[in-house]
Amino acid sequence: MDVSIVGAKIYFTLPILGGIPITETMVVTWVIMLVLTGLCIWLTHDLKVKDISKRQAVAEKLVTMAENLVRENMGEKFMPYLPFISAIMALSVTCSLSSLLGVFSPTGDVSTTLAWAIVVFVIITYYKFKTNGFVGYWKAFCDPIFVMAPFNMLGEVFTPISMAFRHFGNIVSGGVITSLLYAALTVANHALFGWLPGFLGELLAGVPFLTVGVPAVISLYFDWFGSAMQAFIFAMLSMMYISTATE
Repeated sequence: MDVSIVGAKIYFTLPILGGIPITETMVVTWVIMLVLTGLCIWLTHDLKVKDISKRQAVAEKLVTMAENLVRENMGEKFMPYLPFISAIMALSVTCSLSSLLGVFSPTGDVSTTLAWAIVVFVIITYYKFKTNGFVGYWKAFCDPIFVMAPFNMLGEVFTPISMAFRHFGNIVSGGVITSLLYAALTVANHALFGWLPGFLGELLAGVPFLTVGVPAVISLYFDWFGSAMQAFIFAMLSMMYISTATE
């Protein structure tokens, strides 16, 4: 096994897989998928009709919320996509929040969000072919006039790109803003207490008074609220694009 370091990521190249690089993004994503799978198995284990446990109540509540979300935004005929939409949302939230554990967030790598968007794009294209047929699919690009075909094609291609970069950009920007704020508060902490003479100034300047509360409050928005919101937006766009592909 060969190991190489590129930037802040460690790449493992396994000869048994034909030299395919195993990145930190892939490893963290696999771990998260295993955790989510184990959580689903635990929540749905030993289900009962009467005298249900709190664990089963939580599982039923989550399923009901997911069913209502898909039914209200896609319609009854798209209910088979409930597992897909639920998986996208759960994976997106946990991947974004993984940065709180000190590991690299997979949604901070555009290849992750782009892969999800490509899957959605394939589903969209499948329904457009199924609804309009081969000729009708390509004919739709000429609407309203033929000269609009190149622009309509670009719009089709940019659908997964915009979805991927919207999710990726918001997660990365949140991390950058939090890091810059932490660095600024560290400098301010040194400037505020460093003017004190002698050992007292050195001691107080080294204590992170200003970096304790403010970054935590900012993290509530960028890490918790931001992660949930981006997962919700990505799921909503997926449902909207898939359901409108049949029109």
